[in-house]
Amino acid sequence: MIYLLEDDESIRKLVVYALGSQGMEAAGFEAPEEFREAVKKKMPDLVLLDIMLPDEDGISILKKLRADPRTASVPVIMLTAKNTEFDRVEGLDAGADDYISKPFGMMELAARVRAVLRRAESRNPGGAQAKEYRIGPLYLCPDRHEIRVNGGDVTLTYKEFTLLCLLCENRGLVLTRSVLMDRVWGLESEPENRTLDVHIRTLRSKLGEAGSLIETVRGIGYRMRGEDRT
Repeated sequence: MIYLLEDDESIRKLVVYALGSQGMEAAGFEAPEEFREAVKKKMPDLVLLDIMLPDEDGISILKKLRADPRTASVPVIMLTAKNTEFDRVEGLDAGADDYISKPFGMMELAARVRAVLRRAESRNPGGAQAKEYRIGPLYLCPDRHEIRVNGGDVTLTYKEFTLLCLLCENRGLVLTRSVLMDRVWGLESEPENRTLDVHIRTLRSKLGEAGSLIETVRGIGYRMRGEDRT
C-alpha cells in the first residue's frame, strides 16, 4: 500500500489513479491528521509526501515519521514544486529516500516508486530473520534499530543508520561513493555531493571508539573494517 499526502485534489486523484493503473494499491490524503490516522490503522509500504502543505510542512511530517520506531524505516519520496539544491538536500538529510519535483510525469513517478521499493526490499528481503553485527566494540541490530558501542546506546539519524547498516552488511569490502549515494540517497548521478562526507564524519563522531572502524579509501569510497565476533 502506498500513501500519498497531497493537498491538491487534482494531483492527488491523478497520482492514485496512475499508480493503480501500474498495479500498485494507493490511497490519497489531503490533511496530515487523516494521513496519521491511516498510518495507525495500516502501515504503508511507501509514502509520497508533498512538502508544501497548508497546515504542516512535509519536512516536519517526515522528521516525525523517522522519529517513530514504527515508521522509521518506511520509504518516503518527497513531492514538491521547490527545486533548489537547499530544499532537495534538506529533504534528503531529514530522511527522504528520493525526491521528485513538480511537474512530473506519471511514468517517471511510478518508476521512482518501484526503484525505492526495490531498495527497501533489498535491505530486508522477505522479512528475513533479524541479523546482528558485532564488530569490535560495535553492536548493531538493523531490524530492532539497536546500536551500541561498548554496551552504551548510540542514537543516529535515519540516514546515518542506513549508512552504517550498509557498511556493516558489506564489511571488508570497499563501497564506492556512487554506490553509497545511490543506496542511501538515490543520487547515483551525483557522486561528488558532499552530503556523504558530512554523514561519514558525523557517524564516526557518534560511534566514538567504533568510529575508527570506518576507513576512508582515498579516491574510491569507504569500508567497514573487521569481522563479526560471536
